[in-house]
Amino acid sequence: MTVYLSEYIHPDARKLLEERAEVVSTFDEGEKVDAIILRVLPVDAKVMDQCPNLKVIGKHGVGCNTIDLDEAKKRCIPVINTPRANTNAVAELIVGLTLNAGRNITLAHNMSQKGDFKTIAPREMTGVELSGKVLGLVGTGNIARRAAEILSKGFGMRVIGYDPYVTKEAMEQMGYEKYDEVNELIRNADIINVSVPFTPETVNLISGDSFNCFKKDALLINAARGGIVNEAGLYQALKEGKIRAAACDAFVEEPPTGANTNLYELDNFIGTPHIGAGTEESLYRMGMEVVQEVTSILDGAEPVHRVV
Repeated sequence: MTVYLSEYIHPDARKLLEERAEVVSTFDEGEKVDAIILRVLPVDAKVMDQCPNLKVIGKHGVGCNTIDLDEAKKRCIPVINTPRANTNAVAELIVGLTLNAGRNITLAHNMSQKGDFKTIAPREMTGVELSGKVLGLVGTGNIARRAAEILSKGFGMRVIGYDPYVTKEAMEQMGYEKYDEVNELIRNADIINVSVPFTPETVNLISGDSFNCFKKDALLINAARGGIVNEAGLYQALKEGKIRAAACDAFVEEPPTGANTNLYELDNFIGTPHIGAGTEESLYRMGMEVVQEVTSILDGAEPVHRVV
């Protein structure tokens, strides 16, 4: 079996793959390629045309927005992912970004580094506590639930949720109060966490009038995908003080820079370059899982974590 892999995966996972298959990093002999393992590589019809004998596409991670799923389905090529392997890593980053935004940690560090403070505990660095606040989940999948578990158990936060694919009864079993409108959830939450996939239904899910619904001291966290929160609207809301602070690990253009988003001009914004799943433990789990499932499928097994 021949597997195309051009991106970094955990060394143990790569070693396992090399033990089970021939690994190539070009499509020079695309007719030999039985499988593609990717992280952010675009896999569209053109790529599939280059690999006429392609039998499986394996996503190292969860989001499959760089894969043309309709084309894969049309060609009967199964697409699999690793749906829970990075859950804890992303959830812990969400918690870290929430604490950072609430306590001005990055800003305090940057200003200290420049010698801008004349006293300890400067008034302008006054933050907000998480204890007893309301956490609003936009999306209640694995990552959101793990973040909510940490924040509710560790900080005593009450959890409310918006998710059109989850019933009120199911949400109550999770211990959440269900909201049917995003803006209503925003009005009632102190911290809003976005954890939904990027789909036609979620493009600009938080945009326009949504930014008039935030509490003045609210924090917005997006470690999902760029384009779900409208960046221009977020910039204006932060600049005008409609939201206390925001932190994003995902952007429309990635990696994010000051050249492709003006959010970095703002002191009440924190941006990271899509590092949510980037822990040693998570990379190991994702790498091993995708390699094991892809090679098992090539050996004749049925897909376990099938997307299409």
